[in-house]
Amino acid sequence: MSEEEAGYGIGAVSRLLGVPAPTLRTWNLRYGLGPSRRSAGGHRRYDAADLHRLREMKRLIAEGLPPAEAARHALTLTGEPPTPPAPRRTSATRPTEAGRAGGAPAEAGGPGAGGAGAEGAEAGPAGAGPSGAGPSGAGPAGAGPAGAGVTSLVRAAFVLDSHAVTHLLESSLAAHGVRPTWERLVLPAFDAVCRRQDDSGAGIDVEHLLSDRILAALHRHALRQAAPAGRRPLLLACAEDEQHTLPVHALAAALAEEGVETRVLGARTPYAALAHAMRRLHPAAVFVWSQQELTGATAPLAALPRLRPAARLIVGGRGWGEALPEGVIRVDTFREALSQLRRTLP
Repeated sequence: MSEEEAGYGIGAVSRLLGVPAPTLRTWNLRYGLGPSRRSAGGHRRYDAADLHRLREMKRLIAEGLPPAEAARHALTLTGEPPTPPAPRRTSATRPTEAGRAGGAPAEAGGPGAGGAGAEGAEAGPAGAGPSGAGPSGAGPAGAGPAGAGVTSLVRAAFVLDSHAVTHLLESSLAAHGVRPTWERLVLPAFDAVCRRQDDSGAGIDVEHLLSDRILAALHRHALRQAAPAGRRPLLLACAEDEQHTLPVHALAAALAEEGVETRVLGARTPYAALAHAMRRLHPAAVFVWSQQELTGATAPLAALPRLRPAARLIVGGRGWGEALPEGVIRVDTFREALSQLRRTLP
């Protein structure tokens, strides 16, 4: 059976169209633009007609049409579209949603839905926002969790052992801190989960459980830190309609380790609400996360209030377009996000 007859998995479609896998999952859940056939093994696959509709969806959004309206038009398409070329599986094109901070969990959303930041922790910034995914488990001995720790976490997640997942995460946070745990344990684990999803179409339940346990562990770890020093707080939020929050909470927990006060507004923060919070808190800096292209509109950033004293505006995540308003700083790794946020403090 040819690859076209067998259909395409979400990873192959992501490479063919240049659309992140978390975005494809969102289009499926929200608008019904999902795979319409099943393989012999029962896995859902996109066929040529599905790809035709997705290309049209992408084109219409690029032309400025709202996603819901673009989806309505794309779903009306019928007929036999041109046969797409077979995807090339190379190390350069292998999707790394969970390994990006523009990642988590992996997003990741990426990792998962529901505001926990699954569906690709890209869940996250390494070329996309606060994650800075180093090699899975890479790093010098004693520098942080790696190797066996990642394997143990993935195994526990795939059998939905929430107690074991929690124990592994909290042990790593206590021993190594937030940044090594995020870069060398969380992101590689999400990468493994998302790769399994790309190959088999299964694992959404694993992604959700992992996201939930990571979020809970980060919150508990932050609460155990010393009381923040009396400085202007930092304000962290997700872009309007952005549901992936894990990178934001990881930043907050890492800053708490340094005695920095943060306020996290969480998922789907309307820009009007963000502006109101800025006027009330007068933060030293504002960080806004966008993991998906659908949420990375840059025009609202320019309309945010100009405070006195000034608040630095920093954005992370692969959702942001190339052209940012003047004065807005883009970060591409977890370390860079932390560094830029620290610079705003006296």
